[in-house]
Amino acid sequence: MSFTDWKIDRIENILPQEFYKLIDKNRNHIGHTFPVTLANSDSPENAENFISVSKDKEKNSEGYYFYAREIDTNDLIGYLCVKTIDYRISKCELGYFIDEDFQGKGITSKMVSHALEFCFNELLMNKVFICTSEVNLASQSIALKHNFKQEGILRDEFRNGDGELQNTVYFGLLKSEYIKP
Repeated sequence: MSFTDWKIDRIENILPQEFYKLIDKNRNHIGHTFPVTLANSDSPENAENFISVSKDKEKNSEGYYFYAREIDTNDLIGYLCVKTIDYRISKCELGYFIDEDFQGKGITSKMVSHALEFCFNELLMNKVFICTSEVNLASQSIALKHNFKQEGILRDEFRNGDGELQNTVYFGLLKSEYIKP
């Protein structure tokens, strides 16, 4: 698969049932790393509420949502959110996952590149950060590939899908360090 086989879509074009389908298909894949999204989208009705709340957050500049969509099937294959936005100190967080069947194809990396451009050039952020579980090596790899610096490990900072506390690896990228691909 090349980059021409998928596209980035925005929340106004997302149907709750297709988001639920993405979540449901990847329940085991994201269960440990996206427990809140999983819990808030564990049924078609909850997915509808999740999308509605997300749309409101975007309208209020409290969060921004990007989706990867396979062009041939029109299926959603990935999700990226810009969250934890602090306009006072100009920083925000990225959270993302890709359908298990599409891992390792560069899609997440391209989505992160797109989100970084959005955060630094449209939202005028000074810092973008990624917090990932210590065991999520794929997410850590994405952060390092985009020149994020590991700033620390936050102990027992994240409750995974099994309810266990895990350490979180905190990565940050300053606008002054940002290199547009």
